[in-house]
Amino acid sequence: MAGHILLIEDEPNIAEAIRFLLGRDGWQVTVLATGQGAIEQIAVLRPHLVILDLMLPVCSGLQILTDIRAAAATKDLPVLMLTAKGQERDREAAVAAGVSAFMTKPFDNSEMRAAVRALMGAA
Repeated sequence: MAGHILLIEDEPNIAEAIRFLLGRDGWQVTVLATGQGAIEQIAVLRPHLVILDLMLPVCSGLQILTDIRAAAATKDLPVLMLTAKGQERDREAAVAAGVSAFMTKPFDNSEMRAAVRALMGAA
């Protein structure tokens, strides 16, 4: 498998676990710890997938998702939203903003791997 994933996650342990898990499957994973500058990094890195935490310091994941969908260059970029808040209103807000997939924390490793494969077209 080949492809670049941008992971925007502020919890270091979760970020490292995801980076390790997906790296073992052959994905290149770049990690950002805040939402600050995320849109600029997406433009520079041109990832094939963004894994985005809903609650981030500086800029919310929902705002980043809205910005991704508003830009012509990234409007079709797959985005997997992660959140510890699995409430229905959070899911509905993410879907309304154009999320590709939604996953709650804690997640099962096989569930994460399957979601990434599906979003990257490698299922």
